[in-house]
Amino acid sequence: MRNLTQTGRELREVLAQRILILDGAMGTMLQRAHLTAEDFGGAKLEGCNEHLVASRPDVVAGIHRAYLEAGADIIEADSFGGTSIVLAEYGLEARVYELNRLAAALARQAADDFTTPKKPRFVAGSMGPTTKAISVTGGVTFEQLRDAYHEQARGLLDGGADVLLLETCQDTRNIKAGVLGIQKLGQEIGHEIPLMISVTIEAMGTMLAGQDIEALWASLDHLQLISLGLNCGTGPEFMTDHLRTLAGLTSGNVSCYPNAGLPNEEGVYLETPSSLAAQLEKFVRHSWLNIVGGCCGTTEEHIRAIAQMTEGQPPRHPPGRSHCAVYSGIEAIEAEESTRPLVVGERTNVIGSRLFKQLVAAEQWEEASEIARRQVKSGAHIVDVCLQSTEREELKDVPPFYEKLIRKVKVPVMIDSTDPRAVELALTYCQGKSLINSINLEDGEEKFRRICPLAKSYGAAIVAGCIDEDLMQAQAFTRERKLAIAERSFRLLTESHGILPEDIVFDPLVFPCATGDENYIGGAAETMEGIRLIKEKIPFVRTILGISNVSFGLPPGAREIVNSVFLYYCTKAGLDLAIVNAERIERFASIPDAERRLAEDLLFNHVPRRFPADHPDAALFRTAPADWREQSREQKIAINQFHIAAITEHFRGAKRKKKESSQGLPLDQRISRYIIEGTRDGLVEDLERKRAEGVRPLEIINGPLMEGMAEVGRLFNNNELIVAEVLQSAEAMKAAVGHLEQFMEKADTAKRARVVLATVKGDVHDIGKNLVEIVLKNNGYEVINLGIKVPPEDLIRAYREHRPDAIGLSGLLVKSAEQMAITAADLREAGIEIPLLVGGAALSDKFTRRKIAPRYGNPVCYAKDAMSGLDLMNQLSDPARRSAVLQAHSPADAAAAEEPRIAATVAAGEERSPRVRVDIPIPPAPYLDARLRVVPDLNEIWGYINPYMLYGRHLGYKGQFEKAVAEREPRALELYENVEEVKRVAATFMKVRAVWQFFEAERDGNAIQLFSEGSSEPLHTFRFERQHAPGGLCLSDYVLPRPPAGRQAAGAARDHIVLFVVTAGEGVRER
Repeated sequence: MRNLTQTGRELREVLAQRILILDGAMGTMLQRAHLTAEDFGGAKLEGCNEHLVASRPDVVAGIHRAYLEAGADIIEADSFGGTSIVLAEYGLEARVYELNRLAAALARQAADDFTTPKKPRFVAGSMGPTTKAISVTGGVTFEQLRDAYHEQARGLLDGGADVLLLETCQDTRNIKAGVLGIQKLGQEIGHEIPLMISVTIEAMGTMLAGQDIEALWASLDHLQLISLGLNCGTGPEFMTDHLRTLAGLTSGNVSCYPNAGLPNEEGVYLETPSSLAAQLEKFVRHSWLNIVGGCCGTTEEHIRAIAQMTEGQPPRHPPGRSHCAVYSGIEAIEAEESTRPLVVGERTNVIGSRLFKQLVAAEQWEEASEIARRQVKSGAHIVDVCLQSTEREELKDVPPFYEKLIRKVKVPVMIDSTDPRAVELALTYCQGKSLINSINLEDGEEKFRRICPLAKSYGAAIVAGCIDEDLMQAQAFTRERKLAIAERSFRLLTESHGILPEDIVFDPLVFPCATGDENYIGGAAETMEGIRLIKEKIPFVRTILGISNVSFGLPPGAREIVNSVFLYYCTKAGLDLAIVNAERIERFASIPDAERRLAEDLLFNHVPRRFPADHPDAALFRTAPADWREQSREQKIAINQFHIAAITEHFRGAKRKKKESSQGLPLDQRISRYIIEGTRDGLVEDLERKRAEGVRPLEIINGPLMEGMAEVGRLFNNNELIVAEVLQSAEAMKAAVGHLEQFMEKADTAKRARVVLATVKGDVHDIGKNLVEIVLKNNGYEVINLGIKVPPEDLIRAYREHRPDAIGLSGLLVKSAEQMAITAADLREAGIEIPLLVGGAALSDKFTRRKIAPRYGNPVCYAKDAMSGLDLMNQLSDPARRSAVLQAHSPADAAAAEEPRIAATVAAGEERSPRVRVDIPIPPAPYLDARLRVVPDLNEIWGYINPYMLYGRHLGYKGQFEKAVAEREPRALELYENVEEVKRVAATFMKVRAVWQFFEAERDGNAIQLFSEGSSEPLHTFRFERQHAPGGLCLSDYVLPRPPAGRQAAGAARDHIVLFVVTAGEGVRER
């Protein structure tokens, strides 16, 4: 067996220098050999290609040599179906090790014959998906798959394979079983086994078991793969968007080896060597690839054409890790600023839900899993599953429940258990990146040692509670204790167990605020501040809370209000995930002011504002400080009891009436409120009342309904609504528009034009697009609505099918604007030239003209709303006005000229400019860890502001400002007092912070690479342009290059770069 650790290092080094060529199809070449049953070893073995390494090794060796002569850098052993699961169909399950070792040895000999110092050749042990997809067909267990791959891997490595290749994968559970089998072998032989993974995306845009490319990446990103990529399935055309997405996500290498197009009715693949190479050239040109080759239907001529096409082309340079926190089931979700907090549905929990416990006890798994589906339907992004009970055996309940669960929900699963055996068993059922809830330091590091290896092997995130061994108070109550335990846990997780910061979710703990227990008074405020401190002091981690614990002991109506208010303030503090009942989230924006104040008083232990003069605790109230931490014990208890009594009395006896706040409002305001509150109760009746007043349906939509949606947007931006609530508002809007549509007047004329509409890939928001559809249809246009999350290839397919006169793209998210530019480029490359209409909340006319139009190269029109879209289509459909509107929206000359300018810059070369000296001493970095600075006193900041620039340049004062203030000149005094007022106000909410870190750095041509201390693998690569004039400068010129091998070994100093980010605090722009 080769030194696999060294082999993996060599392979990565070659991949950093050039694109590697993978061989083509083994099956296609064998078919060309016209083999007989005797060649296979008899009639019973006919079709078993894997047996040919024993019966006709000369044929297999000849195919290897043909691909090597054509230019292949990596050849695959003839072992695609080499597991016991597949070989058992031929009665060969006892010869797995033998046949795989022979297959690898044949390829090894051929590769060694062609290897030269300048062009090493590598052998990949091919490991196919078997004939069982565990999530789809069943018929095999996770453990059987793991053991089968383990056995095959041993034979391949003993035969001389350099790297193992799990390929044509269709089910991520199969992949995980294969990875675990290979990792087990690596532990046995004492080497990290180099691994490549390649999956097949079907025509519907996902793998056979349902995952798309984002979810797949999230599931496998924890692995240090040689490469991750796509093969088989289709030709390269339909891989474009998936490959671009993967290249933008992964910090590893990307591979692509498609079929030679799609086969015709006779099974012949249609792409010629030249046409396949021409299509793959686009991927190379866009710097998406590190490894490229061919799959079904490709021959040595295809590989020769691909090798010639890539000659001299630079490989893709993988980006550094983004530190984004992404979880996945069938679909992926990111815990990012714009989606905080993600809702974790809490009802599939035998401890917290009586109904779920009863269903589990009765083993009604279908009904039990339906609770999870309802949570997702109500807006849960993740489902928390707890089957741990003293009354049942958790290990027996996991398989039947998870078998149903994974077919009901696409979202990530949070596995809520303290038993490592149950956690691992549940992980085998999850395709995606799950979360493990939870670990803590209550028993020292024992739970970390038992759970962290599972998280690393399966690629799961970890919830860590702020609990330690303290005998007096293990559960951290104060903000300082919460931070201290989180920091200790963080060091253990990252330094001792190798868990990435973005895969850590801290639970600062929630304590009930209304039980009367004096030990919990102020706990809600401490939790909020604990969240804030953890997010400030520990970069990249996320936070989570079980929200409903805070209101334990209160009446049901009061609990909903307190939970909602607590969630609002925790979100403002930085909360990322909230465990709640997704079916019963009370909207913060809909809570009456009086009830909101009751909840705030209880949560913050506010000193009562009004109380009877003869109240027994009046004296305590009058002298109590505002901050609960400064209150005496007697004051804390008295205030807490006062607020418990007040909120209990308010909600005693009856449930709160949901629609109470809308009663008595004018009709237009009531209609808007339906949208703001996301409710449909009474909506249709009020819409009918509005129509009875003679108001046209379109006027109702553009009036009170759109005003409601505008208010929803404002509340969301102010953190007063969460994403799940926005989606409920969208559903209410959809219902309103759906009802009104039947009464809208249709245009009397024949169809004027045909329009294809789509919400772009990655965006699920479609209210605006659906309004455009209604408006256009009712004005005589034929509309084909493709729905949400539409990738470019679906638009191209729809264009070819429907031949529309225009295409409309919609999207709400900021990232959707960039996706529109990507989509426009793909449409252009497909030869589409019809007008493109774009619209969405994050879009502007300027972005459209500067970013989208140049990528499309044809007219692109920005429509700010549905009526603007109608007006543009009317102009495009009018022969008298069409030319003018096309001219007005053609790509700008400046934007169109960007491509040649960039090309000229690239042509300027990568040699360091002689104007930059490099013979100067390099100062050492003072430290290499990240540092955070919080500025507690804003006066420190004001001292750095130049008053001449502030008052003269920015505020427009003419003359000597300080002298004018001293002489009390009115205009100067007014400006001075305004600035001082800004300072006073800013001090109440502005939190100035800075984070910085020194990184080791090296120049690589026109790029700068950053490294962690002592590492040879770059964390990130920045690429810069060089001035085109002779001796032109580039930023990389100011950084030293990598020392020669000898000097590097001798400890030559590296250059350093410091990166920093500063902020004035969350929400400052809005204030």
